[in-house]
Amino acid sequence: MIKKAMAVLWLASLSLALRAELKPAGYMSLDFLKGQKQSPYPGGSIQNLAAGLMLSGNLEAGFDFSLEARFRGVDKVDLEQAWVGFVGSQAFHLRLGLYLVPFGKYNQVNRPNQTILASDPFHIGGIFPVSWRDLGAVIEGRTRLFNYAAYIGNGLREGETIGTGQQFADNNADKALGGRLGVSLSQQIELGASFYRGKFDDAGRRSLVLKGADFSWATSDFYFLAEYTQAEIDNPTPFAKGKAEGIFCQLSMDYSGLKPVVSYQKFTYKDAFHGLGFRDQLQAGPGILQDGTRWTIGGVYFLSTGFLLKVEYDINREADLKLKDNVFRAQVAVQF
Repeated sequence: MIKKAMAVLWLASLSLALRAELKPAGYMSLDFLKGQKQSPYPGGSIQNLAAGLMLSGNLEAGFDFSLEARFRGVDKVDLEQAWVGFVGSQAFHLRLGLYLVPFGKYNQVNRPNQTILASDPFHIGGIFPVSWRDLGAVIEGRTRLFNYAAYIGNGLREGETIGTGQQFADNNADKALGGRLGVSLSQQIELGASFYRGKFDDAGRRSLVLKGADFSWATSDFYFLAEYTQAEIDNPTPFAKGKAEGIFCQLSMDYSGLKPVVSYQKFTYKDAFHGLGFRDQLQAGPGILQDGTRWTIGGVYFLSTGFLLKVEYDINREADLKLKDNVFRAQVAVQF
């Protein structure tokens, strides 16, 4: 599988190089995790090997493209992006193909060389898939005060949880719609709102609705990011609607190559219809009931321009449970 992906990228770069100025890039990362006795890593584990290769560039007459393959572990490779676009102006950019869904800010900058934390926030993988992608079309643009993105695609499918709904072929006749609008309150501050709606069951009768808000404040000395995400899940009678909610806040500071970081997260998920073992409307799951928080304290040290070392400690708390499941994480990430 990996050899085939490398061959595809090589052939694509060879053909595109004849007509475009390529911008190649890549990244790699590896994690070490050691947790308390009730965590998933009580004995310590070296894992989460990841890598990515990207090719992008401008074609003639205002057309551009991006191609990215992402390697997850030693035996799996996925296309992260594969689209061709038309740039009419700074305020109009049309992209067709496989794209990272513009919901919030984190999903589109989730590579290990771009993130400050080694771990994904709760809502990433909880309310929507990790590296949420879709096949379809995106229109995006930017003005002095606003930036926007609107998209249409296959959408998410129904599964055990909404975070496992990634698909690349539509499971019903419905097409999902969504978008994000960002407002620049100043050169340092941006406020954004996101929306997604699509039918997610095979019959195309029940909807999944996601709403989100994000806030970022960046200066030369610190960066603050907050995201709020809410999901409303249509369930068949007699089950009530499922609901999920995620809050993520992150503050980092810059001290000559060292970035201390602190983060707070809260995640709730209540759904009586889905859960582990769910198959379809005829075989409901045991239900989902999650309520937890996480405080993270850590930092990122830039050993060089493209060499990052992340260290963090996750303090996990679950409502009505007393688990010893805090986790220490260390990650080495390289960009080139």
